[in-house]
Amino acid sequence: MLPMAPLNPVHVLMWTFRRTGRDVVNLYNSLSPVMQLATGGDMLNFGYWKDAGEPVAAQKALCTLVGDEAELGSARMLLDVGSGLAAPAAHWKSTYNLDVSCVNINYRQLAASRLAGASLVNATSTLLPFSDSSMDRIIALESAQHFKPLDEFTKECRRVLKPGGLLVMAIPVVRVRSAFFKLGILSFTWSSEHYHLDYVKSAIRDSGLDIAGTTEIGRHVYEPLADYYALNRPALKEKILQEYPPFLESVLYRSVLKMKAVSQRREIGYAVIKCAAW
Repeated sequence: MLPMAPLNPVHVLMWTFRRTGRDVVNLYNSLSPVMQLATGGDMLNFGYWKDAGEPVAAQKALCTLVGDEAELGSARMLLDVGSGLAAPAAHWKSTYNLDVSCVNINYRQLAASRLAGASLVNATSTLLPFSDSSMDRIIALESAQHFKPLDEFTKECRRVLKPGGLLVMAIPVVRVRSAFFKLGILSFTWSSEHYHLDYVKSAIRDSGLDIAGTTEIGRHVYEPLADYYALNRPALKEKILQEYPPFLESVLYRSVLKMKAVSQRREIGYAVIKCAAW
């Protein structure tokens, strides 16, 4: 498990409101172990719960869905941007026998990854240290919501992708204007940019990429995740309280319930967007 970093009130304030790259690093250093404790895995994503009944299976299912969208079976060079602990990249590498490069601004996560035979690069999403037209595929699995400016990332993807290459983003999005006032507690605990789906699509097109398809999977992400947490809260709470104070678990539980409610009202969504470079 990623070494536990203490909760710093100043860091919490900064990753909630300022959300620079350093703030995102502090966020994941402090809270990634919560997800590892709750799920028993290293994938650090919400999961795709359509045919899954527990977190690790749901997380693997999301990796499979994204890999299928990215057509990884016909690729050789994959770049995973915002790779976390590189567990998704390990899944794709073993499944498709790819040459994989992982980019992560968080050095501690890269150092803690157990992915062998891949390039692990400590860099930002908006300045990718790769040559023009060098990658067949780029994936941002539940990471692009932290990238800003987002269009700088998509422009870099356009530069790095080979002609005919694909970018696939799996990204939580908002679906309403003035989302801050509708999200309630999530306005503070959803510690990323609250990108509207229309804005994400605009950033992609303005970068010279074509949108080849958009699949919205929010009802198979937020609602079953919340149901799983509610059903299994006593056991999950016991695990979390081994390392974290009770208030954090309480805030997490309330946030998950709110996530379900705003998903049911279609105020948030989760989009898998496939983009092509020509």
